Amino acid sequence: MVTTMNTKMIRYARAVRLAGLAGLLGAGLGMTAGVAHAQSAQGAQTLRFGVEASYPPFESKTASGELQGFDIDIGNAVCQRLQMKCVWVENSFDGLIAALEARKFDAINSAMNITEKRRQQIDFTPAIYVMPIQMVAKRGSGLQPTPASLKGKHIGVLQGSTQEDYVRKHWAPEGVSIVTYENQDQIFADLAAGRLDGAVQEVQTATDGFLSKPQGKDFDFAGAPLKDPATLGEGTGFGMRKTDAALKAKVVAALDALRKDGTLAKLSMKYFGRDIIAK
Repeated sequence: MVTTMNTKMIRYARAVRLAGLAGLLGAGLGMTAGVAHAQSAQGAQTLRFGVEASYPPFESKTASGELQGFDIDIGNAVCQRLQMKCVWVENSFDGLIAALEARKFDAINSAMNITEKRRQQIDFTPAIYVMPIQMVAKRGSGLQPTPASLKGKHIGVLQGSTQEDYVRKHWAPEGVSIVTYENQDQIFADLAAGRLDGAVQEVQTATDGFLSKPQGKDFDFAGAPLKDPATLGEGTGFGMRKTDAALKAKVVAALDALRKDGTLAKLSMKYFGRDIIAK
């Protein structure tokens, strides 16, 4: 009788301990799941933009190293609309697509024109804005943006840009020497120093980054804006991975809302004095 009672008590004690252990394990798993969910939610609140910050007024740095520019303001407005935190990841322009595909950031926001060539690798939002592309040369040089005028001349372009695609397709085969650079500041420095005969870039970048500064006082736009949708594209948008359809839908919805409420037009007027937003 005593032995039976002791045996029952021992079994009961073991059951209680096991139940307690299960409860603790369950609580621990619940806490782990909660932390994982919180971490996932936290991660979902961050939108990482890839940028090459030497292309004013679209993206550049202040004297203190802070990012500034039209694209930066658009990105921040998108994040605010989505209630997400903007994180900016700097990268050379010609490596932006590879870095996007390597998941170093979530979207390219760096004055990247939408072209069929780039669409073969990544996806894009609809065009946000359209900016003319034009050649700059020394005032009085008589140079025009044609192969005949530029034969034997040295023309600078940003490496990996649509401008490079254009000049390699239309000018290089006719004897024009194409010189590529990792950033736009180097192009303007060599142009001012006489190491280049001309440079091809977006109009506002040339105006704000060179022509309006002392080093560009002897230079001006040469000829009309360049035209070729196949190489120069159909406007500028955010580049995104083809596998990120859900994120792209959110970003596109935010851009549409910013277009409709006039935010994008206001930013355009702030930087360019005119509305360059794609309709």
